[in-house]
Amino acid sequence: MKPSNQAHQTILVLGGTGKTGKRVVEQLKATGYEVRVGSRSAIPSFDWDNEKSWDPCLNGVTSAYITYSPDLAMPGATDAIQAFASLAKRRGVKRLVLLSGRGEAEAQACEDIVQESGLEWTIVRASWFNQNFSEGAFIDMVLNGAITLPAGDQVEPFVDVDDIADVAVAALTQDHHNGHIYEVTGPRLMTFADVANDLSRATGREISFIDVPHDGFIAEMENSGAPEDVVWMLDYLFATVLDGRNAHLTDGVQQALGRPPKDFAVYAEEVAETGVWQGR
Repeated sequence: MKPSNQAHQTILVLGGTGKTGKRVVEQLKATGYEVRVGSRSAIPSFDWDNEKSWDPCLNGVTSAYITYSPDLAMPGATDAIQAFASLAKRRGVKRLVLLSGRGEAEAQACEDIVQESGLEWTIVRASWFNQNFSEGAFIDMVLNGAITLPAGDQVEPFVDVDDIADVAVAALTQDHHNGHIYEVTGPRLMTFADVANDLSRATGREISFIDVPHDGFIAEMENSGAPEDVVWMLDYLFATVLDGRNAHLTDGVQQALGRPPKDFAVYAEEVAETGVWQGR
């Protein structure tokens, strides 16, 4: 039997097959919550580009975790978030938890929409994920032994998606997180060269960082056949977000969970043990 605080609760997890979403789904299911996965492959399916798909996914939902792919800075994101929040309220949803972008004015416009929705809300504001190097755009670079990015010596407090998921689950299931903005970072400011050093230690093989010109990097991504939205996002992140605006630590994980965030070196050791980064 479900605990009383879980009775009659259905939680919709948008992006439920993505980096944070799949972890949120797993945690909620493991603790007995009724979960609906919001993705194109789910039944019913959810597609941000097809508003008609949203209504069936919201049937009976009490709370929703919102991730917008590929990024809230994308043109059209504010319109989509506004439309979704309005529909969620009409369908009786009580609580929204939004994964937002740290240092992104466009993302914060989406935050404003959620805060003004008339529903309970929590914002989880994050930037660069550790898992970009094991589940995302940069895994092939790690496998090939060279992280070739237009990052220079900028520092970033990479955050682990396990921590993001933990904060999101807490916000979805515990009332005292309502009305909070949790800006989450890892515990350490790191250059991409620092990342390469940690990955080298964890994998036991040499992984270097090679700084490359921004325009050349984007052209190479386009020529490689990368999806247009992925190219756009990488262009935006390296040209705009990685300009020093996020070069400071925050205590959002500690505030939300009462514990420190995971360090990148710990993440690297854990992933290395899975064999994901075994050399080619």
